[in-house]
Amino acid sequence: MQASTDTVGSEYHALLARHDAMRLRRRMLGQDRVPEPDSAAAVPYDGAADQRLIEAGLPLVTPFDVLIGRLYDEMFARRPSLRRLFPASMEFQRSHLARAFRYLIGNLHRPDEVAAFFGRLGRDHRKLGVRPVHFETFEAALCVALRDTAGPGWSAEAEQARVRMLRFAVAAMAAGAEATLAEPAYWRGTVVGHELRRPDLAVVRVRTGEPYPYRAGQYAAVESPLLPQAWRQYSLACAPRPAHELEFHVRQTGTGGVSEVLVAHTRVGDTLRLGPAQGTMTLDDDGARELLMVAGGTGWAPVKALLEELALRRAGVGGGAGPGVRERRGVQLFLGARSREELYDARVLSRWADRHRWLRVVPVIGEGAGRGGGRVAEAVARRGGWSGHLAFVSGPPAMVGATVAGLTAAGVPAGQLRYDPVLDSPAA
Repeated sequence: MQASTDTVGSEYHALLARHDAMRLRRRMLGQDRVPEPDSAAAVPYDGAADQRLIEAGLPLVTPFDVLIGRLYDEMFARRPSLRRLFPASMEFQRSHLARAFRYLIGNLHRPDEVAAFFGRLGRDHRKLGVRPVHFETFEAALCVALRDTAGPGWSAEAEQARVRMLRFAVAAMAAGAEATLAEPAYWRGTVVGHELRRPDLAVVRVRTGEPYPYRAGQYAAVESPLLPQAWRQYSLACAPRPAHELEFHVRQTGTGGVSEVLVAHTRVGDTLRLGPAQGTMTLDDDGARELLMVAGGTGWAPVKALLEELALRRAGVGGGAGPGVRERRGVQLFLGARSREELYDARVLSRWADRHRWLRVVPVIGEGAGRGGGRVAEAVARRGGWSGHLAFVSGPPAMVGATVAGLTAAGVPAGQLRYDPVLDSPAA
């Protein structure tokens, strides 16, 4: 049964790839007609007004478990073929959608930020084989689920606000997907290294057959053939390398999920699929501000990539710090872990600290340092004087939240904080 499902999935993605190639060719030849601009779409979206309406009705449909369960039941009933685009277990997908709903509703008063976020999401969703017609089915199913879940307390006005919100997000996703037709929907990579640093943590090296475009500090969705259609995001732990070799640090967070597959059941020679790189936790090019980096657990991975890029810049190799600008910034790194044994990359870190005088490392060891994050945030706050720094924060959600809140309270402007939205997720 699994082989049959995989074959159907492969044929579907091959068909989509041919379809995208034809669309790209028509566009390059000038044969694609550009649709006339929609006058309604030209009106700026008043996200704040819809946000007020939606939040007022939230008690009717939260927690989202029942709503999302009804949504997927309705969607698969309307279009059964959609089921194959999803993993066998829907638990993570349901939680992921609930988090997306919370993010969308909570940030609707910042429509530009939401549009940028969902544009990147649309680019990433190409790997799943999602097409515009699927969004139409999703919208219809959501309306049914909202009415059924909310019952007699639901209003047409609130439903229309949610539809406008959904269409705004979907339009951004469609634009993000359309803008990236020239790139692959996903990349295939071969595992060339698999090293267990602890029983629950592996450093996995992957080589792609073609260039994989990304910047230090970004992350990618990874899929194993052992769990088809189950994609999980992991930070890239190295700066771009000429040999197309990538590095991921994976901690097993539960049983039966992608993290267990990558840590316990993946071997050299296995094939993985990678979605396009995402994330905004990247270095700037002006080289003007000193750098603060804060990491906990496998949050060390993107910081390691950033430090690699800085070392390359200082050596005059790779991405520079802008025309005529020499990279001279120093880095203060706070690295949190519950015990010294959890510093799984300690040898590399020690070697870098000895070799590079511009890098100062402050280990923060103790209960909660890596997961809860309180001690790391407190250590950063005690040091103080960060208002002129460019700050990067990566790690468990609680640590990131506490550290960002502390830096904001200490006067670090939002424009000088680099961290990707971190949402709690179930074990995977």
